[in-house]
Amino acid sequence: MSRILGIAPLRSFVAVADCGGFQRAATSLHLTQGAVSQHVRRLESTLGRALVQRDGRGSRFTTDGETLLTQARRILAAHDETLRVFEVEQERALTIGATEHAAALLLPALAAAFPGRRVRFRIDRGAQLRTALAEGRIDLALLIGAGDETDARTVGDLPLTWYSAPHWAVPGPGEPIPLVAFDAPCALRSRALETLAGHGLPAEMGCEAAHLAGVQAAVRAGLGVALMAGLGQGIEGLVARDDLPAAEPLTLAVRPRGGLPDGLLGDAATALRVLLG
Repeated sequence: MSRILGIAPLRSFVAVADCGGFQRAATSLHLTQGAVSQHVRRLESTLGRALVQRDGRGSRFTTDGETLLTQARRILAAHDETLRVFEVEQERALTIGATEHAAALLLPALAAAFPGRRVRFRIDRGAQLRTALAEGRIDLALLIGAGDETDARTVGDLPLTWYSAPHWAVPGPGEPIPLVAFDAPCALRSRALETLAGHGLPAEMGCEAAHLAGVQAAVRAGLGVALMAGLGQGIEGLVARDDLPAAEPLTLAVRPRGGLPDGLLGDAATALRVLLG
């Protein structure tokens, strides 16, 4: 039986890793989520190995999946380099990075801002995105609290809301409020601590997490309260709290890599300003 790894399935597979999920990968490739899932199943059938497995509400790569990811990047690099050698290079994809906060709402708006152009996404922490910009590995980064950076273009404010599990109660007077937050440094973590301190409320870190899914899981478990960006949308299993001091919004900005055409930055900024009102 002939077994062939197709370029399109491999590109979908790598996009799932780079974008942080099937839906975001589909958006970046201008495909449906079903098409991306079918590509991954085709690879699993060809190799006879499970490559992705369920992990709570999300999914993660198996050991074989991680191995294929390394090989897939090499295959795609050789494929694209061959096209360049024969001067049939495809239009370079525009790579946009963003932190996890409100990414599900903001990233589709950015994809729509560049009709007819291939767009890819990278979900990461702010520090890693800044490094990727400096190294030219991404073209634009959507960042929180970057309004004062010289090459950033402010697009609006990101409203912040306190969230907790339905059964969680604010501790009594004098007792510290347990917080759930990203590992430092994190703009939302700092804003949460500053907000409570500004109202004379003691706080302690009840749980720290590296990713948004971990923050939300800890809050659902009742380990504390978290300040998150919801943009008016609810978060499954959590309730918004209005019995804690309101937090000031954080500035949202886009930053370009060096040499990016001003028009691309302007299109992204315009799309986000419209979305943020």
